[in-house]
Amino acid sequence: MKIAVLLSGGVDSSVALKLLQEQGHDVTAFYLKIWLEDELSFLGGDCPWEEDLGYVRAICEQNNIPLELLNLQKEYHDQVVAYSINEIKAGRTPNGDLLCNSKVKFGKFFTKISDDFEKVASGHYADKVTIDGVDYLAKAKDSFKDQTYFLSHLDQAQLHRALFPLGPYLKSEVRELAKKWNLPSHARKDSQGICFLGKIKYSDFVKHHLGETPGDLINFDTGEKIGTHKGYWFYTIGQRKGIELSGGPWFVVKKDLVTNKIYISNTYHHPEKVRDQFDVGDLHWISAPPTEEQLQNMQVKIRHGEKLYNCALSNYSGDSVHIQIQGSDQGIAAGQFAVFYAGNLCLGAGTIL
Repeated sequence: MKIAVLLSGGVDSSVALKLLQEQGHDVTAFYLKIWLEDELSFLGGDCPWEEDLGYVRAICEQNNIPLELLNLQKEYHDQVVAYSINEIKAGRTPNGDLLCNSKVKFGKFFTKISDDFEKVASGHYADKVTIDGVDYLAKAKDSFKDQTYFLSHLDQAQLHRALFPLGPYLKSEVRELAKKWNLPSHARKDSQGICFLGKIKYSDFVKHHLGETPGDLINFDTGEKIGTHKGYWFYTIGQRKGIELSGGPWFVVKKDLVTNKIYISNTYHHPEKVRDQFDVGDLHWISAPPTEEQLQNMQVKIRHGEKLYNCALSNYSGDSVHIQIQGSDQGIAAGQFAVFYAGNLCLGAGTIL
């Protein structure tokens, strides 16, 4: 099978590439240039995309695999960065990495490569199953590394063409394979943070685009002004980091975009303050709308990680739904993606309103 493999220079995509080659497939590696660090170099930090590209070239040369470089910075900016800036300015909490997959890696990239490539593979920890001719996104074997949250906006056509070679593997097993094959990236640390920023601080990126506007920090419980901040766009609901006041820990509980006031509380985790309900709009189902049985046995994630909540759905309209989770979450924020699961399947996602 002729397969295009998205290669980042990290251990995961390197092992995915090698696995497919070992299986006898005709593989071509593609490195996508989407970093913004060279354009924003004045903010400080190194340029990791050059380092990544060094690993990519070494891996391909070692294994005699053709490599193509593709610049998708403009597409990335238009589809992901602009969205992130607009969401932040509107006081919401965006997740650009999720849109990166659906709009760029499994979106624009598909239109840039030859139709001769039957599949596009990546180093994501996810799996895929086919039921009655329909492809479904499934959780990876490694529940801690599972990345179906970030793939929840793929559509059926994208999923059908996608391959996730690491689905059946634990991260530890991937590391062992990388060592066994002596891949140049075998000891490389996993990347952290938002993919298009690299080592640039998120706060510096926000400051560059939205600037600073001083505002008041208000004690939510008393109404008293207890400090100042540099702009509501630097904060998200449930945030603790960056509030350097005594008497804490302090958490962001409310933002007033009109007055630029941030309301904080040091009783945020009090047992009486249950946060277990929210509305979700812009629903997107990967394969098909959920069945009645799935609706009755739904689970939801509101951020990447292992934490899943059992939930009850009501007022389901096809485009929006009301969610009540079993438990309480202090970090429910407008703009976050709620991702829905039924058993091992990731069904799709929506935006918290």
